[in-house]
Amino acid sequence: MDIGSIFSEAVRRDPYPLYSQMRAASPVLRVPPPFDAWMVFDYEGVRRALTDVETFSSQVPAPQWFIFFDPPSHTKLRGLISRAFTPAVVAGQEARIREISRTLLDAHSHRGEMDLATEYSAPLAMRVISGMIGIPESEWSRFRAWSDIIMRLSFSRSGGEEAERAKADYRATTAEMAVWIGEMIAERLRDPQPDLLTRLVEAEVDGQRLSSAEILGFVQLLIAAGQETTANLIDNMMLVLMENPGELELLRLNAELLPNAIEEALRFRSPLQWIMRVPRRDVEVHGQTIPAGKLVLAVVGSANRDAKYFPNADRFDIRREPNAHLAFGHGIHFCLGASLARLETRIALSDLLGRFRSFELAEKTPWVPRQALNVLGPASMPIRFEPSARASA
Repeated sequence: MDIGSIFSEAVRRDPYPLYSQMRAASPVLRVPPPFDAWMVFDYEGVRRALTDVETFSSQVPAPQWFIFFDPPSHTKLRGLISRAFTPAVVAGQEARIREISRTLLDAHSHRGEMDLATEYSAPLAMRVISGMIGIPESEWSRFRAWSDIIMRLSFSRSGGEEAERAKADYRATTAEMAVWIGEMIAERLRDPQPDLLTRLVEAEVDGQRLSSAEILGFVQLLIAAGQETTANLIDNMMLVLMENPGELELLRLNAELLPNAIEEALRFRSPLQWIMRVPRRDVEVHGQTIPAGKLVLAVVGSANRDAKYFPNADRFDIRREPNAHLAFGHGIHFCLGASLARLETRIALSDLLGRFRSFELAEKTPWVPRQALNVLGPASMPIRFEPSARASA
C-alpha cells in the first residue's frame, strides 16, 4: 500500500474503513520510502508502543520538544511544564474560557451561520493557550499562522516538493520565533508576569536555567498541541453529534452525560491519529520484525476502534463504560494538557448546545481536512443553525 492511498484527503477525512481492514489483515504495515515507517493499527500493539519505554524510544526525527525525549531528560522537563497544568491552574482558567466562548458566539449567533472551525473552535483554543503562555492579543493571528506551519511538518516525510516546502517553512518559522522568544525572555527578566513564559524563564532544572532553545521548544509545542487537539475535538464532537441525532437528543436531555460524551468523541474520532516511536532494537510485533531505528506510527485512531477492546466499536455511544481510549496517549507521555482540553470542550459544547436549537452542515461538499497528516478534523466547517431563545436574548 503506498503513501498516496494511506494519507489521501479522502482517507484523512474518514480513515476508519481502512483501519478496520488493516486490523483484520495486517495490524503491522510497512510504508515504503519516502515515508519509510511502520504503522501499528491494533489496540494491543499501539498500547505496547506507548508504554514499553525500554523497547520503544520517543527520540524520533522531530523538533526538539520534551515529548520527544526519553527519561531522565523527559522526566525533568515534564516535571517543570506540569506545573502549568495542575488541577488548580486548569480550574482557574474556567471563567476566562467561558468569557472567550461567549464573546466568540455573540459575534455570530444573530447570523444563523458561522464557520465553526475558523470562527469559533480554533480561536477559542488559541486564545486560551496564548493567554496562559503570556502572548499578547496583538500576536494571536501571528501565532495561529505559526501553529499551522508547525503542524504541516508532518508532511516532511512524504517526499517531493511538498516535503521540502514543509521543512523550509518550519525552519523559517523557528528562526522567526527564536527572535520573538529572545525578546520575550528579556522582557520577562525586566518585568515578570503571572504567566507560563515567566515561570519558564525563572525555572531551574538541576540548578540550571532553561536555554532560549528549550523555552522555544516548549512554546512551539504548546501553541501547536494546545490549539490543535482542542479545536479538533470540539469540531469532531459537533460532527459526530450531527451524524448521530439520537445521541444528540439523549445529551440534550441528560446534561450530566457530557463528560461521557467527550470521552466517547475522543475515542470515536481521536483528534491525534498517530504517535511516533522508534524501536531501540529489532522488535517483533504480530509476527513481523520492525528493525531498530525505524520510525513507528502507533495509530491511536485505529486502536480506539478495536472491537476486541470496545464492543460495537463503530457505534458512537455516549453511555459507553468503561472507555479506556488512548486518545491522549498512555504511560509516561500521557498528554499534560488533557484536563485543559476536556474543560474547554465541556464549556464549548455546553455553550453551543445552549445557543443552537438545531444545527447542520451548511455545505454538501465533503469538508477539507486539516493540513497535517497526524490529526483528524476539518480545516473549515461552515454550519447553519437555529438560535435558541437564550441566543436571541
